[in-house]
Amino acid sequence: MKSITIHGIDDSLDRKVQQKSQEWRLSQNKTVVRILEEALSADAAKREASFRELFGAWSADDKAEFDRATVSLATVDEADWHR
Repeated sequence: MKSITIHGIDDSLDRKVQQKSQEWRLSQNKTVVRILEEALSADAAKREASFRELFGAWSADDKAEFDRATVSLATVDEADWHR
């Protein structure tokens, strides 16, 4: 069985894993394995399939309107990043 090391887990995510470990009464390792299995399993594909009818539901006009309304979100104002 393979092992992996995950670097760069922030405190918030670490707390969530700890909480889920306590909830499930599993070690952190087994909790992470379970989360990965659930996220990558056929169930994930089933969840995606349940939303498939919504994919492509916008008309060309809907998309154009959305693009016009959100165009400013693509612009970065440098002043926003300085204190």
